Amino acid sequence: MHKVLIIIGDAAETVDTLYPFYRLQESGFTPVVAAPEKRRYQMVLHEVKPGWTITKEWEGYTIEADIAFADINPAEYLGIYFSGGRAPEYIREDEDLLRITRHFFEANKPIASLCHGVEIPARAGCVEGRRMATVAKCKFDLEVCGGIFVDKACVIDGNLISGRTYHDVGHFIGPWIDLLIKAREAIR
Repeated sequence: MHKVLIIIGDAAETVDTLYPFYRLQESGFTPVVAAPEKRRYQMVLHEVKPGWTITKEWEGYTIEADIAFADINPAEYLGIYFSGGRAPEYIREDEDLLRITRHFFEANKPIASLCHGVEIPARAGCVEGRRMATVAKCKFDLEVCGGIFVDKACVIDGNLISGRTYHDVGHFIGPWIDLLIKAREAIR
């Protein structure tokens, strides 16, 4: 089994986080939940309710982080996933997370990003010239850092797979898992 990082913090979106977590297990990978500290984190549910123009947030499940960013040697991991929700906005300044993020882009390893997850590779300086999907309200974050916004459920740009919101997980997680399988086979 090969390890894959899932990046979270408090207020990571529940569906954004749990769907890839279980899909990784189904595909024979070991998902490793990584966060600022090794502890339990509160996830949230996001939805734009009918008649609303902003996102409504409810508490979701909690999840235990397996490892703190500071303790991660990214060379030990096959791929990385940036979950959405509000967490990326708060954790994107973590120097260890930025170090880890840059490793995956520089090593051309399989990367997936959903919704607000784009804020982390954008802050790490890794999106210039890259085509990505993200939630519309993060389009600015992507473009101001040199990325190219694409409004589709699944955007594939080399080793980088992205989607807009949790509504897209069924469209982009499969292609990302396929990249991870190819990467796993290449090192056997």
